[in-house]
Amino acid sequence: MSRTSTLPKRLQPMLATLTDAPFDDKGWVFEDKYDGFRMVAKSRGGKVTLYSRNGKIISRSYIEVAKALEGVKGDAVIDGELVALDKNGISHFQLLQNALRHEAKLLYCAFDLMFLDGEDLRGFTLLERKKRLKDILPRHKLIAFSRHRKTSGTMFFEEAERKGLEGIMAKRAESTYHSGIRTHDWLKIKTSKRQEVVIAGFTAPRRTRPFFGALALAVREKDCWRYIGHVGTGFSHKTLGELHGKLMPLRAAKSPFSAKVKDEAVTTWVKPSLVAEVKFTEWTKAGEMRHPVYLGLRTDKQAKDVVREQEKQRA
Repeated sequence: MSRTSTLPKRLQPMLATLTDAPFDDKGWVFEDKYDGFRMVAKSRGGKVTLYSRNGKIISRSYIEVAKALEGVKGDAVIDGELVALDKNGISHFQLLQNALRHEAKLLYCAFDLMFLDGEDLRGFTLLERKKRLKDILPRHKLIAFSRHRKTSGTMFFEEAERKGLEGIMAKRAESTYHSGIRTHDWLKIKTSKRQEVVIAGFTAPRRTRPFFGALALAVREKDCWRYIGHVGTGFSHKTLGELHGKLMPLRAAKSPFSAKVKDEAVTTWVKPSLVAEVKFTEWTKAGEMRHPVYLGLRTDKQAKDVVREQEKQRA
């Protein structure tokens, strides 16, 4: 199912399905799962336009990346992920949050090619698309080609765990590209559980913490908001202040939930519009996250599209 996007359908990125375990299969290839945000790059006549997953043009925010991609050989539409790297070369979503304000080592990891010189490559196999992509990418410190490994997904996943990566991607080698569609030809396998969430409210600050105590979290379920817990860890003093500043104009008179939830008496409700990402250990039987940790806001997602991600076994 396609998420709402202002990008033309043919330029919308293909989406992956969350699965529960790594596997070995000679018909599949495996790539790093980058901890950043999706970016479609359109190069035409030497000019580059960068799009977020929901269709916002973000070229002005990442001028250096756009300039680096001017070296692409030919007119092309590239699918990839923008990441920020730590000193060990590992991508972290939190680092990307501050990339526009502070020094951060940005990298555009290109992993697919939709169009080249007017030719629609989406009906070609993944390996053929990747071969053509590698041939057109310029050599530049801000651009990387996403290399893959064949067959041995289990070993690759173990390496990702040791390195502290978010996980791996498994892709059917012969698969075609389906714009804007979530398919089972691309699978994501995470080393720890993560979930996109919508902020529904914040509790009063406790003890020495300023601004707020915890955030009340929600996802969409059957056109309603479902409560999935509170997150009270993962905030720096600066983050607390910045988030509080974004939440105050969104204050609402009542809860978005149909049933009562924890700490309502000390909760300030907000319009459910800010999307964040958290990591956690497991889902409880009641459908709440256990031990959630705040990672940062996601400006590339829309609140109404945030649903609970369900792990599915590979067919």
